[in-house]
Amino acid sequence: MRAAVLQEIGQDKLEVLDDVEAVGFGPGKVRLRIRATGLCHSDVSAMSGVLPQPAPFIPGHEGAGEVLDVGDGVTGLSAGDRVLVCWLPACGACPSCKRGQTQLCLAGFMNAGTPNFKRPGGDVFGFAGTGTFTEEVVVGAGCAVPIPDDVPFEIAALIGCGVTTGLGAAINTAQVEAGSSVAVIGCGGVGISTIQGARVQGAAQIVAVDPVASRREAALRFGATEAVSPDEFADAKQRITAGEGFDYVFEVVGKSATARTAYDHTRRGGTLCIVGAGAMDDNFQVNMFELFFDEKRILPSMYGGGDVLRSYERAIALWRAGRIDLESMITHRVRLDGINDALDQMRTGESLRTCIEL
Repeated sequence: MRAAVLQEIGQDKLEVLDDVEAVGFGPGKVRLRIRATGLCHSDVSAMSGVLPQPAPFIPGHEGAGEVLDVGDGVTGLSAGDRVLVCWLPACGACPSCKRGQTQLCLAGFMNAGTPNFKRPGGDVFGFAGTGTFTEEVVVGAGCAVPIPDDVPFEIAALIGCGVTTGLGAAINTAQVEAGSSVAVIGCGGVGISTIQGARVQGAAQIVAVDPVASRREAALRFGATEAVSPDEFADAKQRITAGEGFDYVFEVVGKSATARTAYDHTRRGGTLCIVGAGAMDDNFQVNMFELFFDEKRILPSMYGGGDVLRSYERAIALWRAGRIDLESMITHRVRLDGINDALDQMRTGESLRTCIEL
């Protein structure tokens, strides 16, 4: 079958090959035919080495498709079912799951170290234990979440990661209050979803911050009340909050420099929410006096900071009701052969979300 493979960490191009085989099917597993997958910035971060991932590997974790076959012991799924791919399934038995923090379950991460593809030359890993830049993939049954018939594959794919992450940061983690002031740094697919989440929550001011003009323009269409470049952010803080700072600031880039900017633009007693996934050697620093004196809440948000199955259902309900716009987030569509052009468009900020149709 065909798949897009990164041979070595640090390479910026993928090879589209036709000699890849999905492996590992058996008890507790399902075989999926991927129909649509989104290109998420985390895929690029794994390719560059910012996020740890063994190679060679197939990127992609934001996918949707159909069940081809189910292994022994799998219940609730049958061949032909329409599903989205959950890259972080909950085991239901670990301490995090028992506390209700299923987004912190590590069972899914254990799968990332087991190859689920092979080629004549050897094993191939799937990013985050999945790998959706391919026609077929074998995953644990918990990774295949049934979707209603009225949800298109491309919409379901976005809900599988970026939309859930952004909406959840605003709704679950930060719990944005109605009438509040919000700033969102980084307006790609996850940032746009964060903006939509803040709008759903009733924020009065939502300032989008991004260096790319087209993304700032897009942010206004999705609910931002103002969009500024990073150089204009300090002025926006002064004008909108009289210099006090925003009630909520979301960092959706994954870098310590922008996290520090976010901290500085959060009011005393306000909330800084870290949504971007960054590198292990990139350290965010605050001094002990400001940490105590400013009483700013620093809240990381992992995969939307809540039960992902409930978050999927909420995203679908909001989409059906017209409260969030997911179709317009897909700015580009390509076949698998166009994956490298899509990567370039993401790196330059030209695209919000690219849908790869398989």
